[in-house]
Amino acid sequence: MRKGEKITMNVPLLDLKAQYTTIKDEVKQSVDTVLDSQHFIMGPQVKSLEEKIAKYTNCKHAIGVASGSDALLVALMAIDIKPGDAIITTPYTFFATGGAISRLGAIPIFVDIDPKTYNIDPNHIEAVFSKKGVYGSRVPSSGSRIKAVIPVHLYGQSADMDPIIQIAQRHGLTVIEDCAQAIGTEYKGRRVGSIGHFGCFSFFPSKNLGGFGDGGMVTTNNDDYAERVRVLRVHGSKPKYYHKLVGMNSRLDTLQAAIIEVKLRHLDKWSEARKKNANWYNSAFEKAGLVDRHLITPYEVPGGRHIYNQYVVRAKNRDALMARFKEKGIGTEIYYPVPLHIQECFTDLGYKAGDMPHSEAAAKETMALPIYPELTTEQKQYVVDTIKEFYK
Repeated sequence: MRKGEKITMNVPLLDLKAQYTTIKDEVKQSVDTVLDSQHFIMGPQVKSLEEKIAKYTNCKHAIGVASGSDALLVALMAIDIKPGDAIITTPYTFFATGGAISRLGAIPIFVDIDPKTYNIDPNHIEAVFSKKGVYGSRVPSSGSRIKAVIPVHLYGQSADMDPIIQIAQRHGLTVIEDCAQAIGTEYKGRRVGSIGHFGCFSFFPSKNLGGFGDGGMVTTNNDDYAERVRVLRVHGSKPKYYHKLVGMNSRLDTLQAAIIEVKLRHLDKWSEARKKNANWYNSAFEKAGLVDRHLITPYEVPGGRHIYNQYVVRAKNRDALMARFKEKGIGTEIYYPVPLHIQECFTDLGYKAGDMPHSEAAAKETMALPIYPELTTEQKQYVVDTIKEFYK
């Protein structure tokens, strides 16, 4: 902090306390119901939430699991992914996407992103099968071993699903949507999680629909897949103590389900507030003459619904701007500083810096601004004024 300069306002990246004050009584009543019942594992609130999430996502089935990471893992297990199988996905995502693949001994094939949306580029998925460019050496010896594709709906905006579905159909791939940041997101009028074979959701506290701990959900319109997920989440047993499958312990806690069900009632209102804040920022940055000269604001795909789990900008001299934010008491974050293809744990896959230029550029240039629903106009203006002063 420079001499004589003072923090005039605190603007956290996310303020969950502000959200909680608006729903405290509802949450306490819901939690008390669970405490009074003492039914903490697979209680009625789990089934109730599953039904509501299925309806909300326009899916036939929703199955609660212990986390968003487990949702990805159990979806892969449900299609019997084995060591040596290959899964196509993006390197520009939270680690859980690639981690779930590797935990089963499968091989992640990373493909680059669309630089405007930050989501997986369908053209690069097709390039894997045509063995073009960097992807020529990534295809397993037998193309049939590529079993699935995991598009990630990053920051609350849908990946371009129509061409992804078409590619998957041509090559016999299962489509597992990573919807961890995207509950309520829409693509051409369809809710994410209902477009592919599976949708995988996270209820991590910082998500738009967050619990008071870990939690997740798997959605599907396929009866057989739904049944396998239900069995796999309870050690593969059906009936109890009889095991046809080797599963895992991944049940959504009743307490978490009760809390999330309360918050689900407010989700659309919160999503609209995030959208309103995003529009406010866009207008303010435009009026300040910052757009394109210093900032690139989020691109919103026409005809979709972006729920703004994060509001991410590309910024010139980003690291110095982030340092100024810290001086000024403004919260920010880099999502994600090291793309998966160059993470140390994936060294054996043989990728190197430069293989995924759009993902690597995004990692070096982007930062998230506060976007939570309770953000005040004064706080937003403080963020904009700080950026204006920095680029002056």
